[in-house]
Amino acid sequence: MSTTRPDEAGGAAGPEEPAVDPYVQLQRTDEFQDLRRRFRSFVFPMTAFFLLWYFAYVLAAVFAPGFMSVRIWGVINVGLVFGLLQFVTTFAITFIYARWANREFDPRAEALGARMEQLGGAGR
Repeated sequence: MSTTRPDEAGGAAGPEEPAVDPYVQLQRTDEFQDLRRRFRSFVFPMTAFFLLWYFAYVLAAVFAPGFMSVRIWGVINVGLVFGLLQFVTTFAITFIYARWANREFDPRAEALGARMEQLGGAGR
C-alpha cells in the first residue's frame, strides 16, 4: 500500500518518502565516520597496550615469582614496583586520553552535535 501526501491544492502529489532518522543521517556523514575512526585508532591501541602490560604483570607474578621477589631497596621488591606502576600507567593513560580528547575528539564531536541540531534531532 502506497501512502501519498497531498499537494498544496489538496490533490495527491505522489508517494511519500519515508522520513530519515536524523541520527542515522548523521552517522552516514564522512565527518562522523572520521570521528569514529579517530576514536578507534586511539582507544584500541591504548587498550591493547594496557592489557598487555597488565597481563605481563600477572603472568610474571604467577610464573616468575623469583624475579618478582627480588628486593630492590629494603622490603621493596620488583613485584611491588610493577604493581605500583600499574597505577601510574592507569593515571598516565587517563591523562593522555583527556588531553587527546580535548584537542582532537571534542571539537569534532561538538561540531557534529551542532549539525545534529540542524538536522532536527536535538530534542529527542
